[in-house]
Amino acid sequence: MATVSSPPSPWLPNYLRSFVIAPATILPPLAPATASLRRLHRYRHCHRHESTKFYCSIWDSNSNSYQKDNSRALASDSGASGLSSTPKFIRWRSKNSQAEMKKQEFTGADEMETDEDGEANICNTEKKFGCLLTVFWAFPTHIFFSHEEYGRLLPCPANNVLPRNIEHLVVKEEGPVLDFISKALDLPPLYVADLIHFGAVYYALVYPKPPPTATPEVIKLYKEFTNPRVLRERPSIKGKTVREAQNTFRITRIDEFVEVGMYLRVHVRPKRFPRCYEIDWRSRIIAVTESYVVLNKPAGTTVGGTTDNIVETCATFATRALELTTPLKTTHQIDNCTEGCVVLARTTDYCSVFHRKIREKQVKKLYLALAAAYVPCGVMTHYMRPFRRAPKIISDDFIEEWNLCQLEVLECRKVPWPNALLQEKYGIDDFNWPNKEFAYECKINLLTGRTHQIRAQLAACGAPIVGDSMYMPAAIAELLSPGINPFGKYKKQFESEVDRECGIEEWAAKHGKEPGVAIGLQACQISWDEGEHFYEAGAPWWTQ
Repeated sequence: MATVSSPPSPWLPNYLRSFVIAPATILPPLAPATASLRRLHRYRHCHRHESTKFYCSIWDSNSNSYQKDNSRALASDSGASGLSSTPKFIRWRSKNSQAEMKKQEFTGADEMETDEDGEANICNTEKKFGCLLTVFWAFPTHIFFSHEEYGRLLPCPANNVLPRNIEHLVVKEEGPVLDFISKALDLPPLYVADLIHFGAVYYALVYPKPPPTATPEVIKLYKEFTNPRVLRERPSIKGKTVREAQNTFRITRIDEFVEVGMYLRVHVRPKRFPRCYEIDWRSRIIAVTESYVVLNKPAGTTVGGTTDNIVETCATFATRALELTTPLKTTHQIDNCTEGCVVLARTTDYCSVFHRKIREKQVKKLYLALAAAYVPCGVMTHYMRPFRRAPKIISDDFIEEWNLCQLEVLECRKVPWPNALLQEKYGIDDFNWPNKEFAYECKINLLTGRTHQIRAQLAACGAPIVGDSMYMPAAIAELLSPGINPFGKYKKQFESEVDRECGIEEWAAKHGKEPGVAIGLQACQISWDEGEHFYEAGAPWWTQ
């Protein structure tokens, strides 16, 4: 099939059009491996854990070969090589609680990644080193994917059906990064180019130290590529410590060169934000000045991007809506499921200026929260466990090294519970909350800015935010079993640190997943410089 040039698609941003040279292609679904097929040799094992199935595969990655034309745009289906791989048994420990299941470091698994919103990429924690790849995939039992297809990242799918997937590689043959990843992972070059444009590919000069649960093969290869004698022969790391060489950086160009011994992390299925394509972004602009833009951020979008997606962001789409030549820059974050005022800098200098104002507490933010129960006015104080991953665990009492969380409830008024049409439009689940006749709209002054702070604090008071699929299930569980929260009103004393950690994990397991679109939370006002700059977001979604 000959490659032909085609005009850039209208949904593709200008700065992503450099590699659109052929129609999108999708590799055929992966068939069961035989010696005569150019496919991945897989041995499947299925293990059940409550409502989740784990599919484990081992294959020989050197069994794949294909030919590329000079444009590196399309992969040919010609070429075949024999397969030679021996099944191996994989064992791992599994705890009863789902939270511990998510947290567990399986054999050959790497550390868990987290996004700005605290969501963990736990669907795939895999290691790939040259010829051996060990993969762990978590699927709901009602979904079974026996084959995989990769075409293009755009247009964006309407729903995120497939789990997120991370590949870890050690380069054993130098060359362009696009060619290496395409060959190593059997992905179409156009798809790999999309991943690089999305910011979903990272590198380090030296592979980071694997976890204690890594397989012997992983440990062996780690020692091989971090051997002092081997490192001394690599000019690229001269003058750097091993720790410095293990720092990861995002790959931004499809023609970047990778050398032997380099580490790559590829987020094969980035987190997607289909709501970005549904919004009239021009109507969401609150103010435009020479230094900054104020945006009424829609719920279900990310301000500045995630670990694996820096394209489907508020900053990107606001830049396009205003037809700016220089991309807008993120100055602060609010959760993906939160709507409201966000300040985007037009220059790097003002980005630094606004960061300084935040550090010096010159920026004041007010929120509207739609709580499922009444919240008393006044200052609310809790202490948050210093743990990167969500959910955030908080305590009523002071605990050493836990972070102080304070907010002030300025007013709380009774309002109607969102109707069925609004709940459907914004993906709201009420989780059978016992009293849905009324909700309570609270105006909140955020005194400390912790991740998920308002959501976690209101839930701890028995008044979770409407639609908060992460914290509302835990609040309901505590209503039914008051002693289940180890840091709540009816907390129990732990006999040992081990018991305490088990209690935390059991409590974390009562929480749900991150909301898909919206919750009842809006950043309704933002001001700085003693109110000289003052902006409001307008009516929240639950009043529309």
